[in-house]
Amino acid sequence: MSRSHRRAGYAIFLLPGAVLCTGVIAVPVLANVAASFTDWTGVGTPAWVGLRNYERLLGDDNFWASFSHIIALIVAMAVVPTLIGLVLAAVLFDYVSPRFGPRATSALRAGFYLPQVLPVAVTGIVWGWILHPDYGALNSVLGSAGLRSLARNWLGDPAYALYSVMVIMVWVQLGYPVVMFMAGLRRIDPELYEAADLDGAGWWQRFTRIAVPQIRPEIYVVLVTTTIAALKVFGQIFVLTRGGPGNATLVPSYFAYQNFFERANVGYGSAISTVLVVLIVALTFVFLRVQTRGGAA
Repeated sequence: MSRSHRRAGYAIFLLPGAVLCTGVIAVPVLANVAASFTDWTGVGTPAWVGLRNYERLLGDDNFWASFSHIIALIVAMAVVPTLIGLVLAAVLFDYVSPRFGPRATSALRAGFYLPQVLPVAVTGIVWGWILHPDYGALNSVLGSAGLRSLARNWLGDPAYALYSVMVIMVWVQLGYPVVMFMAGLRRIDPELYEAADLDGAGWWQRFTRIAVPQIRPEIYVVLVTTTIAALKVFGQIFVLTRGGPGNATLVPSYFAYQNFFERANVGYGSAISTVLVVLIVALTFVFLRVQTRGGAA
């Protein structure tokens, strides 16, 4: 087959995806960027205001607070699940599977992953019940254990709301790294472990010196995807706290939603969304560069 025919074949196969990507991603992003330079309520003709929305962002305390909360959620959704997921995956692979068989391992893995597939509304409502200050299960357990003084209004107190959301997000995200890392552990050459055993290496040494370096691509993928998920988190915030109490759990995506739909300030909401898109693209580029250099090394 000639090169021209191969190129035509590639173009035919890529065309549906390119059209879908253009219509679903590229066009809305460009429309959002254009709207960010306007003063518009979503109805009528937009009024061009240039960089005024972005200048307003620089002095908006809520905007900066929402991004500071994102840092905390990146820790809860990317850093902590990745670290715990590495250990859990290794334990399931090295101990549970050899001793209890693949069925037990699969059941535990599915249990860890279950929060990922449950509807956001369902998990939000359940956690709302658990953390309710009056009839919540957590405060009831604390009271039964004689620890009533530790009971709190977990989602209604600004001092504890963000930390409560962080714990929930760790629970939601944990299963994804476990599944990814267990898949990575399966492709490691068993002879590496055998050589390490002959040298007298313990489990922790095999884990840190063999397993972690070998599944580095999976670690990069997990960190990239979970960080992006943290940057654009919306559903759990909407169901659990709606950015409150006050602005204690406000995040950029929900802040943009408030301006788009609750305040009919489409131009300002578009500016928030544009900054968020730029940040996501920049972080993705940085992660890919680091991964490429790590692979080359």
